[in-house]
Amino acid sequence: HTKAALTLARQLGAPHITTEPGGPIEGDLTYAAAMDRFVAELRPVVAHAEREGVPLLIEPEPGLLIERFDQYLELIARFDSPMVGLNFDMGHAYCVAEEPAEWIPRMAKHTRHYHIEDIAATRVHAHLVPGDGAIDFAAALRALAGTNYAGWVTVELYPFVDDPDAAGRRARDHLERIAATV
Repeated sequence: HTKAALTLARQLGAPHITTEPGGPIEGDLTYAAAMDRFVAELRPVVAHAEREGVPLLIEPEPGLLIERFDQYLELIARFDSPMVGLNFDMGHAYCVAEEPAEWIPRMAKHTRHYHIEDIAATRVHAHLVPGDGAIDFAAALRALAGTNYAGWVTVELYPFVDDPDAAGRRARDHLERIAATV
């Protein structure tokens, strides 16, 4: 599936694709064994990304193998490929107590795309429209501006299937108001 997505991305001219950061660690599997398994499974996919010339981005996510940026760095150290990068999800970082504004500059050299969604102050992984949660987007957008990042920043609103247009408008309006002050 991921190899086919990389090929399709090349055919469409997409700049990259993003994949899950490994699954949840279940049963008696250790973190080290799960990481070894994930690396082994990724190696042929990364080789395919290199052949296609399309980067494969890893998106750390709460509850999965790679949740935190130090784990992403551990993973990336096992690959010698410019075709592996980071999809920095601000909500996911906030969920695991990695403040986006602090981590954006630290991970800038790895980051090729950003996702934005808000998260409640409880840090429970449930996507909210930006402005409805507790993330300090002013600080995050200032940090992002300081990196000279020139790519896409996308708002991830998949839970809002009943009225995605309204959710998108609210997100855009909130983020544009903040961006105007950065």
